[in-house]
Amino acid sequence: MSPSDHAERLIQGWLDGEQRTSSVVADVQRGAVEGADLARWYVRMLGDEKMVTTVWFTLRERTLHFETYFMPAPEENVAQCYEYLLRASPRLYSMRFAIGAEDAVYLMGQLPLAALSEDELDRILGAAYAHSEECFPTAMRIGFGSRFRSGPPA
Repeated sequence: MSPSDHAERLIQGWLDGEQRTSSVVADVQRGAVEGADLARWYVRMLGDEKMVTTVWFTLRERTLHFETYFMPAPEENVAQCYEYLLRASPRLYSMRFAIGAEDAVYLMGQLPLAALSEDELDRILGAAYAHSEECFPTAMRIGFGSRFRSGPPA
C-alpha cells in the first residue's frame, strides 16, 4: 500500500469517527480537486465566535494540506488588520495566516504524510477551530470596525 493510500484510509476512518462522536463537527464531505487527481475532505465545525469553520483537507502526493477560510478581505484598517494576523501567526499550532482568492484571509498549513496520525489530525482540526474562535472577533473588529460600531437606525 502506498503512503498516500494509507493516508487516505487513515483520514477517512478518523473523519468517520469524528462525525459520529464530536459535538463540534457538524458535517464531513468528500470531494475532489478540479483538474487534479487529489482527494479532498470538507469538515464543517460549529463555533461560538465564528458560526461555522470549514477545514479542507487535501491529500497530496507527499503532504496533507489543510486550510480554512478565515474572513473576507478587510474593508478598513487594512494594514492594522494584517499586522494583527501576522503577529498572531507565530503563536498558531501548525498553521499560518495567508491571503488567498479575492484577498480573503485563510488559515493554512501542511504536514508530511510520514507524520500523519489520528492524534495529529485531531490536533490540526482542534487548532483550526481554536485559532478561528480566538482570532476572528478581533480581526473582524479591526477590519470591519464601522459595521460593529453602528447602532440601530434613529
